[in-house]
Amino acid sequence: MPIIVRVPTQLRQLTAGVGEITLEAQTVGEALTALDVQYPGFGERLFDDAGALRRFVNVFLADEDVRFLEGLATPTPENSVISIVPAVAGGSI
Repeated sequence: MPIIVRVPTQLRQLTAGVGEITLEAQTVGEALTALDVQYPGFGERLFDDAGALRRFVNVFLADEDVRFLEGLATPTPENSVISIVPAVAGGSI
């Protein structure tokens, strides 16, 4: 299913300045993994050593924080929009 991932300004050096990436994915985790495959470097910034989202990275599906949904297993309906939002404090991406 095609979905859109919105990339924050701080990470656009990995995408040559592109702010929205269209990907095929069934879940949020698949989308973020596909993003790392297409633009290497995202994985190490988004995921910790256990494969979980880093504490200082917030990921939203539409307007909902995926941590309050099903996390990385959250399904992504067709034409979903995922936004990666770095926390204001607590680390750097």
